[in-house]
Amino acid sequence: MREDVAGQIFEGLERLCTMPEANRIVSAPAYPGIERIQAQFHGDAFEPHRHDTYALGVTIRGVQAFSYRGERRYSLPGRVIVLHPDELHDGGAATDDGLLYRMLYLEPSMLMQCLESARIGLPFVDEPVVDDDRLACLLLAALGELDRELDELFVDDFVSRVATGLASHARLPQKPLGSVAWSQVKTARDYLEAHAMRGVRSEELERITGLDRFALSRHFRAAFATSPHRFLLMRRLQRAKAMIADGEPIAEVAAATGFADQSHLTRHFKKAFGMAPGAWGGMLETARAPVRD
Repeated sequence: MREDVAGQIFEGLERLCTMPEANRIVSAPAYPGIERIQAQFHGDAFEPHRHDTYALGVTIRGVQAFSYRGERRYSLPGRVIVLHPDELHDGGAATDDGLLYRMLYLEPSMLMQCLESARIGLPFVDEPVVDDDRLACLLLAALGELDRELDELFVDDFVSRVATGLASHARLPQKPLGSVAWSQVKTARDYLEAHAMRGVRSEELERITGLDRFALSRHFRAAFATSPHRFLLMRRLQRAKAMIADGEPIAEVAAATGFADQSHLTRHFKKAFGMAPGAWGGMLETARAPVRD
């Protein structure tokens, strides 16, 4: 895993692992709660931004550089990247040779389904570059074939093993969550997902959950590592990404996803994904299964 994992792990996907001059992002088929990409860059790629998901990936070629929790970090081929939800970071290539990496974005709610019975919180790995061959191979099991859809049974096992792998690297033991209002926060999350393309008022969430807005905010953050407001915003932005990937004009995307105008969408898109929607759409490709005779 130390020299160059591309030839070993991604055999048969050479067309996705080349290092062209142009920056590009290859997007895998979607699976609920999981987004997978391959990214190839020269120089600085992403401005400071933050996701509401775990960002978990493996550096394939080059030196991956990013700022995280007040320090400049570097990852070499075979190393695992672990970024916690809502942590500010940027990213790019540290050398002129460029950078190739694969990353999956995992919604915290999927981990919480594994951890709920134990009533423990989400694992926090404070060192974002992890030297762990086992965890790298686990992630590459989901990232190795970007042109394939994920299977539900595979995902069940994968998420469970990821939860265990992250917990093993958490600096402090996972804290018991105590009396988190699980039913209420799940109800709020489902409601926000169902009504993400319009404004949702605090009174609505209070009515359907039976919690006041401040208690709901505390319970929601404990369960999902983000606030109801940011959760709603990120659902809109994820929908915007999908529409941009389908070639929709950005002004129309902004109107359809609840933003005031194109500049409003652009500001939030850059804060969430590190680049403007036009730049992201311009370098995006979709991984497709090879055509067989």
